Amino acid sequence: MDILLTFTGFHDPYSKGLLDQEEQPGPILSLLNVRSFEHVFLFDTPTTRDISRNTKEAINALHPDCEVHVLDMKLSDPTSYRDIFGGLKQHAHAIQEEHGPASFYISVASGTPQMHACWVLLAASGEIPAKILHVRPPRFVTKDLPPVSEIDLSSDEFPSVRFKSSSFVLDEHEVDVDSARARLGIVGDHPAMLKALEMGAMLATSQAPILITGETGTGKELFARYVHALSGRPQDTFVAVNCAAIPEDLVESILFGHKKGAFTGAVNDQTGKFDAAHKGTLFLDELGELPLPAQAKLLRVLQDGIVEPIGQTKGHAVDVRIVAATNRELRKQIRKGSFREDLYYRLNVGEIKLPSLRERRSDIPKLVLHILDRLNGSLKRQRRLTADALSRLQAHNWEGNIRDLENVIERSVRLSRVEVLDASDLLITEPITYADPLDALPEPYEGFSLDEFLGSARKQMILRALDAANGNQSQAARMLGVTPQAVHKFLNQTKRNP
Repeated sequence: MDILLTFTGFHDPYSKGLLDQEEQPGPILSLLNVRSFEHVFLFDTPTTRDISRNTKEAINALHPDCEVHVLDMKLSDPTSYRDIFGGLKQHAHAIQEEHGPASFYISVASGTPQMHACWVLLAASGEIPAKILHVRPPRFVTKDLPPVSEIDLSSDEFPSVRFKSSSFVLDEHEVDVDSARARLGIVGDHPAMLKALEMGAMLATSQAPILITGETGTGKELFARYVHALSGRPQDTFVAVNCAAIPEDLVESILFGHKKGAFTGAVNDQTGKFDAAHKGTLFLDELGELPLPAQAKLLRVLQDGIVEPIGQTKGHAVDVRIVAATNRELRKQIRKGSFREDLYYRLNVGEIKLPSLRERRSDIPKLVLHILDRLNGSLKRQRRLTADALSRLQAHNWEGNIRDLENVIERSVRLSRVEVLDASDLLITEPITYADPLDALPEPYEGFSLDEFLGSARKQMILRALDAANGNQSQAARMLGVTPQAVHKFLNQTKRNP
């Protein structure tokens, strides 16, 4: 008994042809015109409900011997790997239990790219014992390319992939997603962050370049290392390059290398970063700062894998996975003419946006405690935070994101004379958004305590002065216009009254 599993898509059951009013069979009907099945299971989503119903009616009319079943996936987001995986596994197991021994086939012609990826990975892992059917559009069908091709992922032509929980094995290289996150210190379970992590894990084993976008301090290099850890490439071959830190006249030499005598000052051959990253991952940070000539050479490497060192007439092949990152709006740079449009579209095959801390506030307490735990490993006295301190950290906007948060916590705990830090002990430098500093004063209200406010403000100013003076009490006193004895007295009082 042959059973077909497939999503329905917007080209089913029929799609418009290249000519006006022309209709041609969609992927599912095209497949059924070539292969016959006893059962067809159409996986349905809220946006394809009518399509699934029409496809079922068309199959019943054209192939009356085929029994059609429509399964509701209830997917609110057809790009969510987690939801797609869960739904497919649940339905597939139920189908296997109901129909027993059978030959299962999966069509990956209909549905979203995320659905296709989940089908392939579940089949490759053995979670669903099925063969993949590739349905070609009519314009690609030739004598040598039939309309339907069968792909057996269990053959030696494909790497073996095994999934179990959140770990998988690629070509005997075991990768555990949770272990990789823990090892790299990636913390958080906000949906936006989980979505980015899922996309990174799904794309990690492919050859496609990845473009990571996000504000400064969101952890783009750490995320690149996460992708590399899951890629199956040698773990020690990760090369990071900050494009913004390279002098413009040296960019091509550093990235692609040069031969001796290629230009004035080239007294020796230099190996470029692409060659250094051969077989591994090259992380290009601040990609938007790359000059246009270097962008053109980068595009060629991405297209054909050939690197040409300066002064060498013949290029050579490199096997490098490119992960790029930027905090700039590349589309705006394209309009200004400072970034190549073709390079952008070549890189954003796998574009992943990392959320800012403002977008994932629920993760801030977890991040704070993780950072504090790491810092405590280097402190003689362990530091803790009050609930009010944690609340203040969670409420802050963090324009510098995780890097900003880390700096505030480290500065606060290293300069604190108390073991338990309260909200007022946190050295948070608010961004200046006003002209008159008096505008920052709070409005008086019933129960407001002027003494308490002034005491807290005095404490903050002394702590900030000590921070700026690197702990030098005399220098901090001069900055505040008070005596060193006053600063010393404050510190002694803080020790006695934590």
